[in-house]
Amino acid sequence: MIADRLRISLIIALICYFVLIMIFLKRRDISLKYTLLWIFAGIFMGILVLWPETLTRITSLIGIETSMYGLFILAIAFIIAILMSITAIVSKQSEKIRSLTQTIAMLEKRIRELEEK
Repeated sequence: MIADRLRISLIIALICYFVLIMIFLKRRDISLKYTLLWIFAGIFMGILVLWPETLTRITSLIGIETSMYGLFILAIAFIIAILMSITAIVSKQSEKIRSLTQTIAMLEKRIRELEEK
């Protein structure tokens, strides 16, 4: 069971977390499609803060000995999901950059050829 002071502190931290996400969205520092994973993570954290016995149920269902081990495993799984998401984004962006660089090079070559004529 979580102490009341800790639960209140975690709820305040969670509210700050969601406010920060909304500020980033409003300033267009990050786009909506990339924030979905962060929003789902915040919802999951909120569930664990409001109903901490959920973590105990999840860990016992999976077969993990203690809730702390389960929390660490869930945190590592979340980090891996974030890394995979970022890797996919970077891969798409590097492909777009390569394509744009090639297009610009072809256009510059064509402009030089037209200027020579």
